[in-house]
Amino acid sequence: MTDTTTIEVPGYKAGTWVLDPSHSEVTFSVRHMMISKVRGSFGVKSATITAPANPLDVSLTASVDVASIDTGEEGRDNHLRSADFFDVAAFPTIDFVSTGVRADGGDFLVDGDLTIRGVAKPVTFEVEFGGFGTDPWGTYKAGATAKTVIDREEFGLTWNAALETGGVLVGKDVTITLDLQGALQQN
Repeated sequence: MTDTTTIEVPGYKAGTWVLDPSHSEVTFSVRHMMISKVRGSFGVKSATITAPANPLDVSLTASVDVASIDTGEEGRDNHLRSADFFDVAAFPTIDFVSTGVRADGGDFLVDGDLTIRGVAKPVTFEVEFGGFGTDPWGTYKAGATAKTVIDREEFGLTWNAALETGGVLVGKDVTITLDLQGALQQN
């Protein structure tokens, strides 16, 4: 049975949307020593949203430049780029391809496949839609925040170190947050 649900989103325009990298950010946080969190960010390499007439039929592809990882500590960043973690030489990007969009009250859930270190797993991003607007140069834009939690070990990110006091250095759960602004491409 095909779902023929259509929804109305005020200000929504069909077309191809591309990421505005100067107004977008990919961040993450993970437990460190089981007592605090380390936060970091990645540079977005590309993102394209294909938006047909029905917002529930939107599709998204995105790619993140893993070498751009920044946690504010150069030594840690270099370790994260190594084969112990992301292995940037072999896997230079983290990729996401959507497989579906669902309405969730006033927000949306975006399902898709996330690929890290060559391992693809299904994830769901909870999306808080920010709205639409035209910038001073006449470009029509949209904004949203998306969030998900993954188990890093499921993606082959298994490096860790035991602590003398018990527990481990790096937590398993990683919260990924996307603050995104996209621009509608003009024909």
